Amino acid sequence: MMAIPQKIKDEMSIRRRDFHKYPESGWAEFRTTAVIAGILTKAGWKVRFAKDFIDPDEVMGYTIDPKRERARAAAQGADKKILTKIGDYTGLTALLDTGKKGPVTIFRFDIDCVDTEEARDTEHLPAREGFASVNPGCMHACGHDGHAAVGLALAEMLSEAKDRLRGKIRLIFQPAEEGVRGGYAMSMAGVADDADYFIAMHLGLGKPTGSVFGGTGGFLCSTKFDADFRGVGAHAGGEPERGKNALLAAAAAAVNIHAIAPHSGGATRVNVGVLNAGEGRNVVPPNAHMKIETRGESDALASYVYAKAKEVIYGAAQMYDVDVSISKQGETITAESDRKLAAVIMKAAENSEGVTQREEYRAMAGSDDACWFMRRVQERRGLATYVGIGAATAAGHHNNRFDFDETAMTIALEVLLNSALLLNGEK
Repeated sequence: MMAIPQKIKDEMSIRRRDFHKYPESGWAEFRTTAVIAGILTKAGWKVRFAKDFIDPDEVMGYTIDPKRERARAAAQGADKKILTKIGDYTGLTALLDTGKKGPVTIFRFDIDCVDTEEARDTEHLPAREGFASVNPGCMHACGHDGHAAVGLALAEMLSEAKDRLRGKIRLIFQPAEEGVRGGYAMSMAGVADDADYFIAMHLGLGKPTGSVFGGTGGFLCSTKFDADFRGVGAHAGGEPERGKNALLAAAAAAVNIHAIAPHSGGATRVNVGVLNAGEGRNVVPPNAHMKIETRGESDALASYVYAKAKEVIYGAAQMYDVDVSISKQGETITAESDRKLAAVIMKAAENSEGVTQREEYRAMAGSDDACWFMRRVQERRGLATYVGIGAATAAGHHNNRFDFDETAMTIALEVLLNSALLLNGEK
């Protein structure tokens, strides 16, 4: 096992705060990708950008203007030469090949932010200490800034330990986890198909600093989709009968989506997260845009609630005589961690400083598109697990006051590093 130098700990905090200050939404992580690529290349890793392997037809929820986002990233300090290499698709993989026969172990880290406006008052530590988001409507409210920082520190530590390792280690820095948009495209590209071991990690998850769970299951399948209602505008006072009200259709749909009956077969979830409609107070609203998600603890339950939501939307459109189109923006499945690999994580945690509580397995109530990787690896007879690293938080995930105890990053780094040494260390 290896001790974590203070320099590495300090760098993790600096990098995490830098990522936090410049958060980027899914598929727009150009600055983040460029920074990561520069550090990995310097550390001796072989970097491949997503554009070199991803199939555009497999990409979901790509709504950004890449030219504009690259320009923003450059203005915020990203290396322009690296930005050119990135192309239109963010994210990357990095390979450390020891040249010695051994297993292929993959670690995945997500890098995008949450689409929310960060708190600005001095009670919020990032605001008080000057690293709150400078990008409107974007905030690292789920800890992905910490994930990226841990992944970079892990890369540097593994480079130092290369002579003690065998086989290959690959790092995946994945875009667009929020909205479950990026994992599918990257997994379908086959970047984890050769994995003997696949490990994803998340900070926080409602557990205190010092707690570690080696495996997670019970992820909810999830579908993210938009609904666009198109009616007819009219003068609301002079000729209201000539209008077709898209706002009322969308409002009826929103209310009734939340009235979808639960299922006796297990847990389901629905949420209308966004509803924008109309043009002016004296205009019959000719348009409305909704962002919706549905979830279920199995493929069948997810299909049930998604189908019901679509029925509601089409029914509301018919009731108000407007047109509607539905477009899928993201999707993920469920997965279960392999207990055998989770046990390795537990052994790694035994020798990790700061670990006070260990659980081999914990059920998860949320969704994560790391499940695409997990299932694909398992179908090819590899082992996969999703590791939870507890971290005290100032508020819940996706809250605009979210912040986490940075000491948890050192715990995460040591657990992952020890896991790599157990799996890929020389026998």
